[in-house]
Amino acid sequence: MDGQGGALADLAFAGLPVALFVVITVILSAAGSALLASNRTKLHHMERLGDRRIKRLVELTAERARAVSAIRLARQVSTVALTIFATRAVLAFETDPMRLAVWAIGGIVLAILLDAVPRVVVSLRPERSALVLLPAIEASARLLEPLITGIETAVIAPLRLVSKTPREAAWTAHEEIREAVDLLHREGGVVKDDRDMVGGVLDLSELPLSDIMVHRTKMRTFDVDMPVGDLLKALIASPFTRHPLWRDEPDNIVGVLHSKELMRAIDRAGGDPDKVCVETLMTPPWFVPDTTLAAEQLKAFLKRKVHLALVVDEYGEVQGLVTLEDILEEIVGDITDEQDVVVQGVRPYPDGSASVDGAVPIRDLNRMMDWRLPDDEATTIAGLVIHEARMIPDPGQSFTFHGFRFRVLRRQRNRITALKVGPVDDVFRSE
Repeated sequence: MDGQGGALADLAFAGLPVALFVVITVILSAAGSALLASNRTKLHHMERLGDRRIKRLVELTAERARAVSAIRLARQVSTVALTIFATRAVLAFETDPMRLAVWAIGGIVLAILLDAVPRVVVSLRPERSALVLLPAIEASARLLEPLITGIETAVIAPLRLVSKTPREAAWTAHEEIREAVDLLHREGGVVKDDRDMVGGVLDLSELPLSDIMVHRTKMRTFDVDMPVGDLLKALIASPFTRHPLWRDEPDNIVGVLHSKELMRAIDRAGGDPDKVCVETLMTPPWFVPDTTLAAEQLKAFLKRKVHLALVVDEYGEVQGLVTLEDILEEIVGDITDEQDVVVQGVRPYPDGSASVDGAVPIRDLNRMMDWRLPDDEATTIAGLVIHEARMIPDPGQSFTFHGFRFRVLRRQRNRITALKVGPVDDVFRSE
């Protein structure tokens, strides 16, 4: 009996550290998973309740990578210690090879469960779980902070030479937001218009003015020296309120005229256009590079309280113009009123395809048809076809790329003027 009692005492003594490190491993596994899965937005909302623990948890999530690294390191140490004590305990009471193999398999299964089960449990309510496990999180972070700092200095610091720039990091954050909104849209939590609006806001920081400007061939400009009466008639017939004015040649822009300013001046002159000097009414032209990002230009518009800018290339040649409304339309879609002439250039068909004017911007087509055609290499749908085909195709030619079928309907000289575009399955089904 004394021998049996001594054996049980030895087993209990050997099993005590094993049980202790099992508990520690489970707690650390759950703590790391809870901290990693915690949503900072929800935590900020919970912080309003005034609980100091939540405030500390918010601070830890701000340095989430360091805290999680500390917890994982502590968990690895605990796992190693558990393995050592468990091995010693088993070898002290078991010598049969077959039974040792069973113990080894059981240990592997236990290790998997010690990692998987806590993760599943805390994933149900990660913020609340992190709050409960806050002491373990703080203890790991504080005790191992010097070691984590040393590792960062020795290993991670040299990698910063090739790490992401602030702009690349911002781009990654934007993509995460975009993917989250797309997921909510697919699940029915966000309607298409709201998804497009969020996407438009995110795109402003990546979109150059060359992609959204009104091309010079579509600009309505007038000779500053033309008779004022004729100029007034031209402005009244135009759907726009601001117009660039040129002298001698269309490329020599000398100012921008607001139609209301001309009308007010004629009214002050008693209705006699000949008494009005147009040059005193126009504002100096504002030239901006075509590489300027839409987000930067939006800020500049608001700061200068100006609504129109002329876009120039690297040689200073005018390539087009951009207005405040053009940038806002990238966010909310087309803004039209009773005076606008709506020419969308897109005619949808019941089969999911569409007849598209070659000059239609890819972004506008994607927004209207809810497509995902790339716009990295070309601005218009015709430009995309020419870029992918590496040629200017003839009417009747068809191409398939990016999951869409493109058929050229009309061409004028070197310009594709009309195409039929649609997802491959829809186009094939209708042919």
